[in-house]
Amino acid sequence: MRATKKFIVVAYDISNTKRRNRVVKILRQYGVRVNLSVFECMLSESQFENLKTSVAETINISHDKIIYYSLCLDCYAKITYIPKKQANPISTTNVI
Repeated sequence: MRATKKFIVVAYDISNTKRRNRVVKILRQYGVRVNLSVFECMLSESQFENLKTSVAETINISHDKIIYYSLCLDCYAKITYIPKKQANPISTTNVI
C-alpha cells in the first residue's frame, strides 16, 4: 500500500534567534523554504506527526507561533507563484 502525502505549508513567528534557527533546521529536513518564515512540505501522515512533535519540543509556546496549513491536491495544483518558480518547490529528495 502506497503512503498518501499531504501538502503542508508551515508559517512561523519565532522571537528567539536560537530557537528559530533550530526550527529552520528541522523544517529543512521536511520541505523547502519559499519565504523567510514559510516552508512547503509534501509529507506522509507519520512525517507530519514527527515534524509537529519536533517543532513543539523546540519552541516556546508562550512566545512563538507555528501555523500548519494543509492543502488538498486540488488546491496545491492552483498555487500561483510570482515571480514564477523555476522548478517544482517539492522534490522527493527533500522529503524524509
